[in-house]
Amino acid sequence: MADAMDVDAPPQPPTVVAGAPVPEAPPAAPLTKKQKQARTLAARPWVEKYRPASLDELVAHKEIVGVLRRLIKNDKLPHTLLYGPPGTGKTSTILAAAKDMYGQGYKNMTLELNASDDRGIDVVRNEIKEFAGTRRLFSSGIKLIVLDEADMMTNDAQFALRRIIEKYTANCRFCLICNYANKIIPALQSRCTKFRFSPLDPEQVRGRVEHIIQEEKVNINRDAIEALLKMGRGDMRRVLNVLQSAAVAYPQEITFESLFLVTGNPVPKHIDAVFQSLLNDSFNDARKTLHDMCTLKGYALPDVLTLLNERVLDTQLPRRMKAHLLAKLADLEYRCAAATSEKLQLSALVGAFVAARALAPAEA
Repeated sequence: MADAMDVDAPPQPPTVVAGAPVPEAPPAAPLTKKQKQARTLAARPWVEKYRPASLDELVAHKEIVGVLRRLIKNDKLPHTLLYGPPGTGKTSTILAAAKDMYGQGYKNMTLELNASDDRGIDVVRNEIKEFAGTRRLFSSGIKLIVLDEADMMTNDAQFALRRIIEKYTANCRFCLICNYANKIIPALQSRCTKFRFSPLDPEQVRGRVEHIIQEEKVNINRDAIEALLKMGRGDMRRVLNVLQSAAVAYPQEITFESLFLVTGNPVPKHIDAVFQSLLNDSFNDARKTLHDMCTLKGYALPDVLTLLNERVLDTQLPRRMKAHLLAKLADLEYRCAAATSEKLQLSALVGAFVAARALAPAEA
C-alpha cells in the first residue's frame, strides 16, 4: 500500500459538496488614475486624439497660421470667420490658437458651441451673452467664443449675435466657423476677418497619416494608403475616421480591397467594368451589368455616379459626348438627392450613355 505521506503522489482535487455555495472570485484591483487615463485616451477617436494642440503642429494653411500667430503676438486678434469644406482644419486651427493664447487657462477663457445643435436665438441671449458679459477673476486679456457650424444658425439668431458682438467687443472675440460663407448674414460678415480654408493637399495629409500609422502600429500597404488619400479628397477628418475603422476591422493588415469594404465605396475595377459596358454594350446588357453590380455589391447609386463622373472627365471622349454625359450625371445626382426611385435613375443613367453614343459621330 502506498504511503499516505508520499510526496510523489499527485494532488487530489478538492471535494465539491452538492449544493454548497461556490466561492466567489476575489474582486479585481481598482484601476489607478494613470490606467484610467490611458484607457480613456485609447478609446478616443483618432480625430480628437491627434488634433493639433498648438499652431506649430498644423500641417496646412501656413499663410493663415502665420497671420493668426502675428495677430496673437501683437494682441490684435479680431473677430474671425473661418469657412471652407469639412475636414480642412478650421476648428483645429482656432482651438490651437486659443491654446497658444491662454495656455492652462484655455478652458476658462474659451466657450465652444456647435451652432447646428443650439442654433436658436435663446442660445445667443442666454449662454453666449452670459459668457461674453462676465470677466474672469485674476485673468487678463480677451475671451474667445467659437461658434462651429454657424451657417446653421437661424437668421434671427444671427441678427441677435450681431448686437452681442458690438456690445462685448471690449472683452471678447468671436470666431464663426462654417462651410458656406454666403449663409452668414452680411452684417456679421462685415464685422469679421474672413479666412478661407481650401481642401488639403494629398501630400500634407500623407505626412499626418504616416505619423498616426507609426504611432498606432497600423499594418497597411502602400496601395491602401494611396487609395485612402484619394478617398479623402482633402478631408483630414474623413481620412482618419476611415483609417481607424479599417484598423479595427482588419488588425492583421489593411489592404486596398479591405479599405473599400469598410467604407462601402465602389471598388475601382467594378466601376471600370460598368463604365466600359455603358460605352459599348446594348441598353439591356449595360443595364443588367449596372443593376447586378449595385444589387450584389450593395453600392449606392450616388457613389457610382461620383466615380463615373471621374471616369468621364479622365477619358478621351468627343467634346459633345462628354458635355452631354456630365450634364446628365449632374441631373441624376440631383434627383437621387431628392429621394427619387433608384431603379428609375439607374435606367436613366444607362439611357444617358446610349444617347451620348449617338453624339460621337457628330464630332467633326
